[in-house]
Order: sequence, then structure tokens, then C-alpha cells
Amino acid sequence: MATAPRPRTTTRDPEELAHRLTAWLATHLPGARTVNVTVPESNGMSSETLLFDIEHPEPPLRACALRLAADPAAYTVFPVYDMPRQYRTMRLVAERTDLPVPRVLWLEEDPGPLGAPFFVMERIEGRVPPDVMPYTYEGNWLHAASDEERERLEAASTGLLARLHDQVPVKEADFLTLPGDGSPLRRHVRAQRTYYTWVVDGLPRSPLIESAFDRLDELWPRDEGEAVLNWGDARIGNVIYDGFEPAAVLDWEMAALAPREVDLGWTVYLHRFFQDLTVSFGQSGLPDFLRRDRVERRYAELTGHTPRDMEFYTLYAALRHAIVMLRVAYRQAHFGEVAVPPDPDTLILHHGSLRAMVQGSYWQGPGVAR
Repeated sequence: MATAPRPRTTTRDPEELAHRLTAWLATHLPGARTVNVTVPESNGMSSETLLFDIEHPEPPLRACALRLAADPAAYTVFPVYDMPRQYRTMRLVAERTDLPVPRVLWLEEDPGPLGAPFFVMERIEGRVPPDVMPYTYEGNWLHAASDEERERLEAASTGLLARLHDQVPVKEADFLTLPGDGSPLRRHVRAQRTYYTWVVDGLPRSPLIESAFDRLDELWPRDEGEAVLNWGDARIGNVIYDGFEPAAVLDWEMAALAPREVDLGWTVYLHRFFQDLTVSFGQSGLPDFLRRDRVERRYAELTGHTPRDMEFYTLYAALRHAIVMLRVAYRQAHFGEVAVPPDPDTLILHHGSLRAMVQGSYWQGPGVAR
């Protein structure tokens, strides 16, 4: 992992973006200009982030962050980037919950100024558990923390989900209803099937991903429960922390109406993904952090809702993550960074754990911390 080529995250020129951003800002805040425009090293491969300060004679704010839809000509990770939807979601969560969501300032739906729609929000200072190298690896602030400090962060982060799910009136989140017929969960899974079909269009299909979809059908919950507003990308890598307390909840592009367990499964599995990867490279990682049993128990205590069918939902999370990873790998191949192997399943970094989930052995293995 340490020597693997890191996928490129942008095809845009930061200096050109800075000039165009300054021109746009002048039409919304006369006399203002942007300074200190930077692209963070942790920039994702879907929406892009720019950090900048505003200089203005009467500055009500200075530090900002901008989320810019991916360049449609750059082999995007997702087929659609709905910035108004994300902007509206953040406003709703800010208005109807006590979650620390950055205040959104402007939405620009016209792709003309920067080449794609974007929105601007306040920038929150703090620290984020790293993805590269993962926070489960030695040498970062979360790994170096004490057990008690990580326990505080885990409790506070689980509390974010509990409060989000309990506090947002579902009727006010109707705009997040996914298209099609059937229950919210049926629609959610169908949307992932559609995404997978888009990813493999004209490219090798993944037998493992397709077997995981079949396994989902076998494990389908008898009682799907109520639908709530799901964060979508519910993981600690999308939270800015002040010490060990959440200061800002970020990345709402995958928000949707779905059962509570969709978010919980994603939270549990995305940590397992990093933990399993770390163990495979000879480190112990953080085996007692974000354990499935503790997350489920704490969530039940906070909400009165006992998570159920979590084998289904953690498999679903691993499946969704596999589709994203396959698209990222095909994107790398598009830019000549990797070659497509004879077995496309090997492009999925966690193909071993996904296969174990399909076979029903992942959570029952010796020494596995639930």
C-alpha cells in the first residue's frame, strides 16, 4: 500500500480556478477578492474542495471552503453531481438538528464561472482522521491517542448518527427520495445496481460484486423499518474534530432516505476496511475501535432503536464500497496509472473480506471483533 500509485484527484489547474473564483466572488461580494487558495492533499476523487480566504473592507468572514462538482471530462467517479441537492441537505440538517454542519453561503448552479456547479461554505478548523495513510496505521494523531480519547471520539461520532436520524423530519427530506417504485431500501439498492451497470459499461464485469447483489436478495430484511435521513458517507474521515469532539460534519453528496442501518453499516464497515487493510500489512491497527457490537449498543441506548440485520447492511456497505473502488480502478486505467488484470475482482482492494461476507464467514471467523 505504501508504494501503490495514488490515483489523481483532479485534472484542473488550481491557479486558473483561483482567478475564476475571484472574478465570480466580485459579482456576489463587491470589493472582495480571494487569497490563499489551496487544494487540500486529502481532496477526494468525486467532488473537489478548494480552501480560500476572502479579503474584503468589511469582512463578516474570511475562511471558506468550496465544493466543486467533478469535471465531467475527467472520467468521474459518479455519473451525477447534484450540488443543489447537497447544498439543500446541509441547510436542512443545519436548521433541524444540533449537528455541527458548516454554514453554507452561496450556491452557483451555472457551470460557466468554474466549469461546473459549486457551493461555498464556512471553513471549520480542526483535524480529520486521515485516509492516506489510514488512521489505523501508526504515525497519526488518532492512532497515537489514548484508549479513553478514542472512546470519546467513537461515542461522539455515533451520537452524530443518532441525532441526525432522530431529529430531521422525514417529510422535510422528501427531496432525497430516490427514484423508482418500492420501499426506500429497495430504491436504494436499485440505485446501486444502476451505478454498477454504469461503472462496467463496456468494461469487464465483476463476478464478486454480482454475487454480493445475489446474496443481498437472500438476506433481505423481513422488516426494513422506518426510513430516515441518511448521511450517506457516514464515517469519521468526513468529520472535522476539535480535540476529540466533532466540529463539522462534511460530505453529504450520498445523502438519501433509507433505513437507519444503512448509515450504521457504512460506519462499521468503512472502519473495518481500514482495519483489515492495516492488519494485512503487518500492523495491529485499532482492533477495539468502532467495533460493531459497541456501535450497535451505543446507538440503541441513544435512540431506543436496536439495529437489526446488520449482516445484510455491512455486506451492503462493502458492496457499495466495492463498486466505487472498481470505478476508481477503471479511472486509474483510463489515465494509464494501472493495467486492468485478467480478474477484475482483484481491482477491489477488499475483495477478500467482501467474498467472506458473501460466504457468510466474515463475522464468524476466529478472532473477529464484532
